[in-house]
Amino acid sequence: MRYLSTRGSAPSLDFAAATLAGLASDGGLYVPEAWPTLTTDEIAALAGLSYVDTAVAVMAPFVEGSLTREELRGLCEAAYGRFSHDAIAPLVQLDHDQWLLELFHGPTLAFKDVALQLLGQLFERFLRGTDTHLTIVGATSGDTGSAAIDAVAGRAGIDIFMLHPEGRVSDVQRRQMTTVGAPNVHNIAIRGDFDTAQALVKAMFNDPGFSSRFRLSAVNSINWARLMAQVVYYFYAAVRLGAPDRAIAFSVPTGNFGDVFAGYVASRMGLPVAKLVVATNVNDILARALTTGDYSSRQVVATPTPSMDIQVSSNFERLLFDVGARDGPALGEQMRGFEASRAMRLTNAQREGAAALFVGERVDVDGMAVAMRGAWERAGQVIDPHTAIALSAARRHATADAPMVTLATAHPAKFGDAVERATGVRPPLPARVGDLFEREERFVTLDATYEAVSGHIARHAVPRG
Repeated sequence: MRYLSTRGSAPSLDFAAATLAGLASDGGLYVPEAWPTLTTDEIAALAGLSYVDTAVAVMAPFVEGSLTREELRGLCEAAYGRFSHDAIAPLVQLDHDQWLLELFHGPTLAFKDVALQLLGQLFERFLRGTDTHLTIVGATSGDTGSAAIDAVAGRAGIDIFMLHPEGRVSDVQRRQMTTVGAPNVHNIAIRGDFDTAQALVKAMFNDPGFSSRFRLSAVNSINWARLMAQVVYYFYAAVRLGAPDRAIAFSVPTGNFGDVFAGYVASRMGLPVAKLVVATNVNDILARALTTGDYSSRQVVATPTPSMDIQVSSNFERLLFDVGARDGPALGEQMRGFEASRAMRLTNAQREGAAALFVGERVDVDGMAVAMRGAWERAGQVIDPHTAIALSAARRHATADAPMVTLATAHPAKFGDAVERATGVRPPLPARVGDLFEREERFVTLDATYEAVSGHIARHAVPRG
């Protein structure tokens, strides 16, 4: 399997090289040169498999040429061996046609663990036997940082520098990053929002003077391997609810578009997906783009759902590429225009292609609170604010034709204040992270400028050999 850049001018890479690179050299994102497909019989055969066996069956075509199935299985077993639930991603029924897919049973209590525990294993596997030192640079709106740090902390040949927006992540989210004492972990709080942090990361990758000095890689969902791992749980959930004999709908709390794009990939692989509800908070650039074609960035509004406080969704570029006839040079020009003006209109082909599967829905803080109360009072389920945004959107788009699965992306204890305000219930932290508030924090705070952040990383990173 070869991987192409969405902007058309970077060289194609195999899976291993695309994983280590993260971002393409032309500023684009890697996507498979063609979507592998599973037959109806092959999808039906997934119904009785464990999560690891499902993962091997779904991901094997993407890693062909870089890993054998046996190697992939070993990596998956290691990645998911630390999850607290044997099902890895269990389904919970709310009512006759609404379900939760719990994705927070990993070590940092968020769905990012599903992908990043595997990505950590992949990095180590592809670096083994080389003298390459990898410098991971990432930005987080909350959960990516802690999951990525947990996945690579203490691993040989890797340093990780993680940017988070000062004061815009929850206390639990911050402490899960800043209390990790491994010497290869470097936390940076920036005086700005997530979009600024993400732009700084991209700027470092795209600066030849900086990127040539270090072997850079990414753990954000710009890294294809991370997104690939998220495709698995769509198949895992769907076959347990009747696929491929009936279609399943999914509602996804969405910030950077990677999680919901994984559902699109599952559909392209043959999974019968009835619809994908793109649930946003009031930072609604994706809902506007899908509804009206207006992809225009506005001022980020801080909300109780910080992982969704985003106005530039990196993975949306992958969708625009695929529904726009995979015209890399044309998309590159379109995205460069957006990066300069922070505004663009989707083409007719892009709007129509997206509308075939996606529907955008904006949910405000009141709608979020109502969904949290309803889940608790009617089904006895305590859910986090991000999941509540998606559940509210799911109920608005429910149909009799397909069961609706809401992706529960974080443990409610990560957002205890918001949950308690809405439900009166204070969810306790699981025992495995119960001493989180007793650990010492370690991070630096920097101005949100390229000079400050790149200079700090340059002083602490290991140069290319």
